Amino acid sequence: MPSKVEGWKDEVYGPEIRDHLFEFAEEGWDAIPDDEYDAWFERFKWWGLYHQRDGQDGNFMMRIGTPMGRMTPEQLRVVGEIADEYARGPADNPIFGAAYVDVTTRQSIQLHWIQLQDVPDIFEKLEAHGLSTIQACGDSWRNIVGSPVAGRDADEHLDVWPIVQELNEEFKGNPAYENLPRKWKVSVTGDTRGAGQGDINDLAFEPAVKDGEHGFNVRVGGGLARKEERFARDIDVFCAPEDVTTVSAGLSALFRDHGDRDNRFNARIKFLVDEWGPEKVRDVLQEEYIDYDLPTAGEDLRHEYDYNAGRADAPGDYVGVHEQNDGQHFVGLSVLTGRMGAQDVIDLADLAEEYGSEMIGLTQRQNVIVADIAEEDLDDFLAESVLDDYSPDPHPFMRGSIACTGTEFCSLSIVETKNRMVRYARWLKENVDLPSGVEDFHIHLSGCTASCAQPQIADISLRGMKARKDGTPVEAFDIGLGGGLGENPQFAEWAEMRVPADEVPGYVDNLLRVYEAEREDESESFRDFIAATDPDDLEGLAEPEETSYEDPMMHNTKRTWYPYAEDDSMDAAPTRAD
Repeated sequence: MPSKVEGWKDEVYGPEIRDHLFEFAEEGWDAIPDDEYDAWFERFKWWGLYHQRDGQDGNFMMRIGTPMGRMTPEQLRVVGEIADEYARGPADNPIFGAAYVDVTTRQSIQLHWIQLQDVPDIFEKLEAHGLSTIQACGDSWRNIVGSPVAGRDADEHLDVWPIVQELNEEFKGNPAYENLPRKWKVSVTGDTRGAGQGDINDLAFEPAVKDGEHGFNVRVGGGLARKEERFARDIDVFCAPEDVTTVSAGLSALFRDHGDRDNRFNARIKFLVDEWGPEKVRDVLQEEYIDYDLPTAGEDLRHEYDYNAGRADAPGDYVGVHEQNDGQHFVGLSVLTGRMGAQDVIDLADLAEEYGSEMIGLTQRQNVIVADIAEEDLDDFLAESVLDDYSPDPHPFMRGSIACTGTEFCSLSIVETKNRMVRYARWLKENVDLPSGVEDFHIHLSGCTASCAQPQIADISLRGMKARKDGTPVEAFDIGLGGGLGENPQFAEWAEMRVPADEVPGYVDNLLRVYEAEREDESESFRDFIAATDPDDLEGLAEPEETSYEDPMMHNTKRTWYPYAEDDSMDAAPTRAD
């Protein structure tokens, strides 16, 4: 029997949801029948709207898709203005204020506290500037990820920006692919860094060479969520640049027709690849969906990858000053946990235009790039005050910290995330000495097993849990070690379970001391050190410890209406009308 979500989708799905959304916006919240909330909230996702969690009824997160994280300064300014006008809630965040913009780990933008009645006006403003929320969520093609500086990068195999534009135009709003069994995440990589992170995507095009031609090898079935992590599997197909859309259509249709629609837990293509194997995926693709002979895979170029690769010789991100292929520079700014105040977003857009930039980039490490800075303007740009808070030369703990939305807004999350990760990073910066030679260190904090912060591919992985401490329930984390991507990707090994949140910084401090004392030499990266350690010895490798770090979110923030409100009890939640 198809799942209940499939039943809702059979009744209304795809572009037609917009008409209903606008009707509800016109008639008001009460126009949604009480017994149809779940159905409509599921459908709204197709247009980028997630209803926020219990206690925040009537408020939505809005996700704006930006293919490969690319925007113009004008588009960035519009997003900041929308956040400033429409994304203000009934309580302020103590670190980020009243209105802010989140950069996601899939190069999209998220706004919070959005009200239904404002959606038509927001859509009008976005679409007037070439932006959209279409399929930013839902069971369809999600935001396509890759290198924001494709075509500008001085060190790339292929400029994939035209390919991504073609894919976005072809598959967003296409009736043949608008209703898939579950989400469909696509990565296109043409650079030497491996910035597309293809290993953790449903469909990945990764750089390869065959018969002297640059193109892509195709991988299928990657993903991280629900403790069911998989690396994408090679299906032995080489794809020329001009065939990417055709192969994408074939694999999307294969997933549409053969993916599991009865059990949503098993509806991702990674489970179909588990069941069939890569060989059968290739055979069915060839026999049923592609009308030319698929070439076998070419020579892999993954050996150059350093993006989030845990290498001691490369930082593996876009932060800092980098030369473009036209002699200008792009500057990567560190945005701690991916969150910027609305006014900061507007100021950065103004600054980018002032210096002649034509492109703003969002990265999968939640950072922001300003491209097209001329050599003669570089020193002046780097001295601008906006860069004091969003530095191109941050401390490794600030540079490497990622966090998902958490219990602030998300119904799935178990613990508070972004404010906690900010506090962790600041405390570690002030109190912990990194071992000599370590210039890059990644800590990913995810509020639950949904893995939106991609915890399994970090030096230290934090996954939200609950525990008891001195007889009192507290927020806690499972701790994993040694994950990362690159030429030889590996998932983190889970070493400690249910560590109280206020003992995590002490654990990190103790762990780095062990690493410094026991590593072979400075050339041995943390990831290599963990890989060389017997898995049975990881538990107890370092001890959790209370330190001078104090955590104000140790109580059960999931049971609050908003973790930072003066009265955060569910009984104090504002009404929808408020």
